[in-house]
Amino acid sequence: MPVSPSFRAFVLEQLGRVVHGIRGRSMFGGVGIYSGDLFFALIADDTLYFKVDDSTRGDFQVQGLAPFRPYGPEGEEMQYYSVPAELLEDADALKEWAEKAVEVARRAKRRSARQGRR
Repeated sequence: MPVSPSFRAFVLEQLGRVVHGIRGRSMFGGVGIYSGDLFFALIADDTLYFKVDDSTRGDFQVQGLAPFRPYGPEGEEMQYYSVPAELLEDADALKEWAEKAVEVARRAKRRSARQGRR
């Protein structure tokens, strides 16, 4: 899952233009991307992935975008899907997609907090 320093810098710069509080954190050879305390994206193998749930997964699937599979093509599918490369060059579209991913992360965090109180 190596990430080139130039791709990491480019993605963080582009996202920083459209989403508040962007920061990247190295993890397992990749990069976790946060908006504040919300983990909403990741970079692996110089590919950007956004967090999805049932409300947004179809937007990615209809475009034939692939899920993140950290253990190879036959491995488990995680709740992140690759982002179209051209999105990184279109600030308006990137903002829309990124905000949806941040909202997915926000909902997941609320669900997790509710489950923790049980």
